[in-house]
Amino acid sequence: MICAVYKSSKKAETYLYVNKRDDFSSVPQPLMDIFGVPKFVMLLPMIKLTKLANVDLNKLKSELDEKGFFLQLPPPEEDLLKQHRKDNGLDANPIK
Repeated sequence: MICAVYKSSKKAETYLYVNKRDDFSSVPQPLMDIFGVPKFVMLLPMIKLTKLANVDLNKLKSELDEKGFFLQLPPPEEDLLKQHRKDNGLDANPIK
């Protein structure tokens, strides 16, 4: 099995995986509207994959089988100031 990977023209670090290159028929139109014009990135040979960065391979395969597509969203932004305050036992709200 080979899947095609596309990146979003509207959302940074957002990728769409589909079963067949240039076949977006299984992707809901509202999602395509938000995703924008898909920009082809690569073809992935699923049979050879053992791991994939930032993606749960089992979830990817499962969603491709069930829905015909998989949407990879960017990881949440890390709030370094909040983490620093938490690590140092500081109040999250500064004194006013």
